[in-house]
Amino acid sequence: MDLSEPQIMGILNVTPDSFYADSRAKTEAAIAERTRQIVEEGGSIIDIGACSTRPNATPVPLEEEIKRLKKGLQIIRKELPDVTVSVDTFRADVARMCVEEYGVAIINDISSGSMDAAMFPTVASLGVPYIVMHMQGTPQDMQHAPHYDNVTAEIIYYLSEKVKKLRDLGVKDIIIDPGFGFGKTLEHNYELMNQLDEFAIFGLPLLVGISRKSMIYKLLDETPEDALNGTTVLNTIALLKGANILRVHDVKAAKEVAQIVTAMKHTTDNK
Repeated sequence: MDLSEPQIMGILNVTPDSFYADSRAKTEAAIAERTRQIVEEGGSIIDIGACSTRPNATPVPLEEEIKRLKKGLQIIRKELPDVTVSVDTFRADVARMCVEEYGVAIINDISSGSMDAAMFPTVASLGVPYIVMHMQGTPQDMQHAPHYDNVTAEIIYYLSEKVKKLRDLGVKDIIIDPGFGFGKTLEHNYELMNQLDEFAIFGLPLLVGISRKSMIYKLLDETPEDALNGTTVLNTIALLKGANILRVHDVKAAKEVAQIVTAMKHTTDNK
């Protein structure tokens, strides 16, 4: 995939309890419609998740996650057999099933292997790109009292250790994600966004996922349903500070941001 221009990852939640209600697709018709919508609006990656990782969420049993994903992936492959699919999971067995049975191309793990010790060796054996994300704590406790002395420096150090372990196992394609909203206060999130260009030190693709999150709607005293404008503002800032992939609910809006930022950068490059 060419990352010289921003790529848009559209979120497909096959869960009943994701924090943004409009993102939930439970019926076969809803999953098929969402799959087509992501691609028609300019998304180049579909990120499917079947286990909510919102704050205080309780993980569903392994069998239920697999059942939901099989249903969703069967529909995606029927609708758009060649589309690039990422699976949002922290379980190694789920990752293996999705890659081997449905040709999923990317593993998106919120825990960076911390919630399943088999994840890193599994990704290495599968030979697929891996999104390594920072999270302080777990979804059950990450927002209780997150603390950092230097949020950006500590996240960079954390990710550098994870990248080293992955490299030692032979993983070649790694994408980094600072993990906005995962074990971070509102102030931490904005400090992190302000210093996002520091992550260029990795020389790796950078994914940003802030779509309709509480760092937007709590600051603006809104709800997730009202947070599209704030999401667009932060997506613009993220691209200007070096993000390569935007993980979003609203693909059309994010694609327009990417087109505008790309046009502006091309103008600068041509001078």
